[in-house]
Amino acid sequence: MAITLKERPIFVIGAERSGTTLVMVLLGQHSRIAVPEVGWLFPRIYPWVHTYGDLNKDENLRTLADEMLFGLNVNMWGMDLNPRTAVDELLADIKERSFAGVYCAMHEMYARKNGNKPRWGQKTPHNVFFVRQIRECFPNAQFIHIVRDGRDASSDYLESSFGPTNIFAAAESWKLCWNASKEWREKLGSEDWLDIKYEDLCRKPVEVMQKVCDFLGEELEETMFDFWKGEIGQRRACTRDHKPLGHAISDKYIGIYKELLSIRDQRIFAAVAGKELEEAGYKNDVEPIEITPEMEAHWREYDGRVRAALLDSPEGHIVFESYRDWLVDQREKRKQQGIWSDADIPEDCFPIGHPHEELIVGFRAWKKWKDHFSIKRKYTTTGIVL
Repeated sequence: MAITLKERPIFVIGAERSGTTLVMVLLGQHSRIAVPEVGWLFPRIYPWVHTYGDLNKDENLRTLADEMLFGLNVNMWGMDLNPRTAVDELLADIKERSFAGVYCAMHEMYARKNGNKPRWGQKTPHNVFFVRQIRECFPNAQFIHIVRDGRDASSDYLESSFGPTNIFAAAESWKLCWNASKEWREKLGSEDWLDIKYEDLCRKPVEVMQKVCDFLGEELEETMFDFWKGEIGQRRACTRDHKPLGHAISDKYIGIYKELLSIRDQRIFAAVAGKELEEAGYKNDVEPIEITPEMEAHWREYDGRVRAALLDSPEGHIVFESYRDWLVDQREKRKQQGIWSDADIPEDCFPIGHPHEELIVGFRAWKKWKDHFSIKRKYTTTGIVL
C-alpha cells in the first residue's frame, strides 16, 4: 500500500556522523517544514510488519501504532500528548491501516503540533538502506543524501558515545552506507534525489541550502540558519556528541581525521573503504594496509565486546537498546500467540538474515555479546536519550 501526499515528504539520509542531524535542524526551522527527532522506524519496525498480523484487526493495528509511537528515542517527539489517549488520537487520522499509514499520521501529528506546518520530513541515517521501502510507502518522497569524508565521519564515530570502537568497524559502517546509496543515485532523477557534501555545507551554507530549497521547491529562509536557537538544537547541544549544534555552522570539523587517526588507522580505512572514499570524491592520502583474516576477526570481536560494555556508560544508549531488545521479545511473543508464523515472512525481507542485520537496523551492540556479558536492560533515565 502506498500514500502519495500533496506536500512531498522529505527524507534526510546518509552515514551516521556525516551531518544528517545538521540538515535535520536546518530544515526544521523552515516555516513550512516540520522535522521531528530521529525516528529509526523503517530500520526497526518495517522489516517485521508481518509479525503484527492482519492490520485490519483493531488490536493488531493498535499494537503497531503503540510500539511505533512509544518507541521513539525522544518520548513522543516532545509532543504534548496524554499517554492514555495518544494512540487513539494517532489512529483517528491514519490514511490507511498500514505501517505507512501510522508513519504518516505520526509525522502529520508532529507537524500540526509544531506550527501547523503543511509538510514533514524525517532524518534517520540508516534510512539509506530502505529507499526502496520508503518509495513503496511514499512514492513521491524526496531524498537528501549527505556525504562526509569517511575518515572524518569515522573519527567522529569513534569519539562518540555509541557506534564502532575501532577504525576497521567504523570504516566498514561508512562503506556500507555509501554503497547503499549508489543504486538509488543512479535510478532516481534530479527531482527525487539530491546529493550534498558536508564540507560544502559547512563552507558555503547559504549556497548549499539554497540548492536544497530549490530541490524541495521551497523558499530559502534566514531563520533556517538559527537552528542552534531551536528546541532540538539546544537540547542536542547539551550532549557531548552533539555540542556543535549549539552554535552556528562552522568548518572547524573538516579534516579532523588528520589529528584523530594515526597513519596506521588511515591505512586501515584505505584498505576497507578506500575505493568508496574516492567514489565519493575524496582523495586517499596513504597506501592501504594488508588486512589478514586474523586481523579482521580480532577487530570484529573486540568491537563487539567493547560496544556491549559501553552501553551503560555516560550518554550510552542502554535505554533505547533495551527497547530494541524488548521489540524482539514482543515479536517472539506474538509468534507464540499464533499471530504470525515463519510462513508469513516475505521473500527477500531485507535485512533479515543479512550479515550486518544488527548494524543496519541500528543496534548499538550485538546480541551475542550482550548475552555473553549478561547486559542488564534499563528502561528509564534522567539524561537525554537520542
